[in-house]
Amino acid sequence: MKYYIIAGETSGDLHGANLIKALKVEDPQADFRIVGGNLMQEATGESALIHTSQMAFMGFIEVLKNLKKISKNLKAVKEDILTYKPDTVILIDFPGFNMKIASFAKKLGIKVCYYISPKIWAWNQGRVHKIKKVVDHMFCILPFEVNFYKRFNMNVDYVGNPLLDAISSYQFNSNFREDNKLSEAPIIALLPGSRKMEIEEILPEMVELSFSFPKHQLVIAGAPNFDRAYYERYIGDLGIPIVFDQTYDLLKNAEAAVVTSGTATLETGILRVPQVVVYKANPISVWIARKLIKVNFISLVNLINNYLSVIELIQEDCTTSTIKDEIGKILMESEHRESILENYDVLAEKLGNPGASQRTARLIVEYLSLK
Repeated sequence: MKYYIIAGETSGDLHGANLIKALKVEDPQADFRIVGGNLMQEATGESALIHTSQMAFMGFIEVLKNLKKISKNLKAVKEDILTYKPDTVILIDFPGFNMKIASFAKKLGIKVCYYISPKIWAWNQGRVHKIKKVVDHMFCILPFEVNFYKRFNMNVDYVGNPLLDAISSYQFNSNFREDNKLSEAPIIALLPGSRKMEIEEILPEMVELSFSFPKHQLVIAGAPNFDRAYYERYIGDLGIPIVFDQTYDLLKNAEAAVVTSGTATLETGILRVPQVVVYKANPISVWIARKLIKVNFISLVNLINNYLSVIELIQEDCTTSTIKDEIGKILMESEHRESILENYDVLAEKLGNPGASQRTARLIVEYLSLK
């Protein structure tokens, strides 16, 4: 069968790549066309029509500034779908773009599978009615999403969380420190995100921690869509190391982490690294978001556990001083550290076992065979 898979962000690229590998097992004749990143390109052996680095814009203001580019991308994907004529379009998160593609594909009679539900439970819950019209099969990765959709009489498949797959299959590097010329000093991992807007707001606050924890070494997890020179603008002469494509190794070796809200907060929780979650963006975007968002937390760890499991520092609370205080508690107060680790035990129980990619691939192939 022919699969058209769209992921607009780095995290979606990871999940898309693992899904592609699983689909190849379930359907040995599978043929793919992709919008994604480096990992999906490696999994298919094909170049992406559009790379994720040209897709991800976060925040209301950022989207408005890039409307022309988004419109151009939409047009290109629609034309490519018409040419390729897939059996199914598989959409991975990224709702602003992907829901438009879902409507387009549905009108063409193409089966629409959505892997990793849009976070409609967070804001604008009325979008569920549109999803019911244009999405044939929804595959959810967060346990509480099943009950959310049930409220609207929509049956969905809970497949588990694909991050468990990615982490359980990852080959950790026992020589991580040596290979990256890191000392034996304990590590504080800095994960500033994968979007330019996030990095330029948050990384300056993060790097200042080097003055507060002289017995530790700070190490930055670099995003694949930026080069070393980009990060060095914010580091200056502080000499903070940057590692690329080694985030799991970095977290595995870290004593604590400062993590920009997003998928990385859950990865950090699964890897059991005590963390402080941070977020800072354009003030107008944050103001609008606060008016619209209907959830009590921004980090996935807290959302899944449904209570404050890790500290969140948002916008005006996200300063070097507040981050320093919270990291200090993790490093110096054993009870605080143990409390976070106990919260991670709850998280692990709620997430269940690996196998999301395989379960999703199997269901997609089954559903397509019934058409």
